[in-house]
Amino acid sequence: MSELTGRLSVFKTYKLYVGGKFPRSESGRVYEVTAGTSAAGTAGKGAWLANAPLASRKDARDAVVAARKAFGGWSGATAYNRGQILYRIAEMLEGRRDQFTAEVAAAEGLSKAKATAQVDAAIDRWVWYAGWSDKVAQIAGGTNPVAGPYFNVSAPEPTGVVAVLAPQESSFLGLVSVIAPAIVTGNTVVVAAAENAPLPALSLAEVLATSDLPGGVVNILSGRTAELSAPLAAHQDVNALDLAGADDELAKELETAAADNLKRVLRPAPAPANWTADPGTGRLLAFLETKTVWHPMGV
Repeated sequence: MSELTGRLSVFKTYKLYVGGKFPRSESGRVYEVTAGTSAAGTAGKGAWLANAPLASRKDARDAVVAARKAFGGWSGATAYNRGQILYRIAEMLEGRRDQFTAEVAAAEGLSKAKATAQVDAAIDRWVWYAGWSDKVAQIAGGTNPVAGPYFNVSAPEPTGVVAVLAPQESSFLGLVSVIAPAIVTGNTVVVAAAENAPLPALSLAEVLATSDLPGGVVNILSGRTAELSAPLAAHQDVNALDLAGADDELAKELETAAADNLKRVLRPAPAPANWTADPGTGRLLAFLETKTVWHPMGV
């Protein structure tokens, strides 16, 4: 309670983000989220930050249904429109820099200056990927030489529903670095937030919900990574799997499960990823399929 105003503090209730709405876990479970390694300007290590929803397998399945429902409209939107929406998200994040800086500082045990740098880099990354929306086809497609009276054209198309395990060590910059490249090319995603630092991801959901991003394009779950990833890897309506946040043992288990239904799998980096580095185009191209069209030229 504030001694000056006599009013009670209003604690934030974090919720899942599924289909453009904010449900609690159907299981009713929550788990405590505590501060990261102690650093100047942040809560001490282990200090209570909030209760986050502990999502269940049912929540994961609901998120896949929402992602599939949104896929047709999102993949059918023009590349220009998708780029504009991603840029709008960056605009809104810019207006909430202070909030995300505080959450990242507490989640990762960073100083205010280092957390600010992480948030600024994440906003810049949204803008960077937004600019790629109408340019991906130029590097992933083209006309092919054929011996016959035909045009032969290859064009990239989104894979579909992508299950993403967010990086564990980078709660916001890493998160943005795996979500943005998947959705800008027309995929929809189900994201398992960093297990011990989910709050920046759950706050990002509030930005997504009030932007122009259609509900269901991004669905964010918090909870135990291994518990959430198993049903996603085995789900017949999930087309691809990004294992950025899985350790070696979990990655092997999930890759085996994904092989049963022929998912495309992006394995985690062999060494800890440097999310501040130039991302390149690897993740933009990771979840694209190539459609080749033959068309007769005429006689």
